[in-house]
Amino acid sequence: MILPSFATEVKNELARLTYEDSCCRTAELAALLRMGATITFGMHHTFGLNFTTENAAVARKVLQLLKSEGGSIRTEITVSRSRRLKKNNSYSVRVMPAPPVATLLEHLGFLHDESLNMDSDMGILRKSCCRAAYLRGAFLGGGSVNRPEASYHLELVTGSYGLGNLLYTLMKRMEFPVGFTDRKDSYIVYLKECDAIIDFLAMLQADKAVEAFEIARNIKEVRSQVNRLVNCETANLQKAVDAALCQLHDIEVLRRQKGGLAALPDRLRETAEARLEEPGASIVELGDMLGVSKSGVNHRLRKLHALAAAIEKEEGKEKEKEGDHTV
Repeated sequence: MILPSFATEVKNELARLTYEDSCCRTAELAALLRMGATITFGMHHTFGLNFTTENAAVARKVLQLLKSEGGSIRTEITVSRSRRLKKNNSYSVRVMPAPPVATLLEHLGFLHDESLNMDSDMGILRKSCCRAAYLRGAFLGGGSVNRPEASYHLELVTGSYGLGNLLYTLMKRMEFPVGFTDRKDSYIVYLKECDAIIDFLAMLQADKAVEAFEIARNIKEVRSQVNRLVNCETANLQKAVDAALCQLHDIEVLRRQKGGLAALPDRLRETAEARLEEPGASIVELGDMLGVSKSGVNHRLRKLHALAAAIEKEEGKEKEKEGDHTV
């Protein structure tokens, strides 16, 4: 069974929303038709509409809005089944060419004085609720959003530069950190910040999607914090191992000398023997063994290192002299 994409889940949620204000229904229908419909022409200068989508819930939403806004217009819906694997069915909502369709187009702002208005819908976007409804329709008609567990990305895709620029300008005025680009024959308005996507979905009233984003973000933050702690702990552990190896090397240098460790002062000898006995112990654990504070253990280890360094320096000089005599 193929699970629906996250974008499909969000669209299904949005398509179930209902609202009383007719202005919002008009704005949402206008955006939906802008994103996915074509105007057709019939006899006697009549207009019709064809809307196509791969989402059944969106097709039902368009049909519902057309019936509430279009009055006596005639509609039909057809389903084209895809023969290609993993391809969705295609749903077409058709409005038959008829005189009442011109009235609907004028109401939506698509028709002014018998001239088609192809891109600008600012006339129906004066109220904030209508702007939100318009963007909801744009998302239903041509939007997508990544599942929040993946990378953060939401986009609105249209084949019209004018409509893309309108959506970009609208979201920019609403203070979203929006981007605008083109891809082949399409224009994309997009968001890439988690907070911005959450705010956008909340404005559309996609409450379940917002909750999914919040949960995913919290999980990501916890994982990130755990990774930082693990990395820090690993780094500290590596430093402790490197320091212990250096200390063991110093002790081996001192053991090679006449008298070995026994020739050292008692405190230094005890510290060297404790390190040899517990090579993996931390400084604090060495301090507990010796009854000495952490700073006290570090002070003794530095003394041992200084003695070992002095011995190695003398050994280096001796080797240089031997080399000179050999020559």
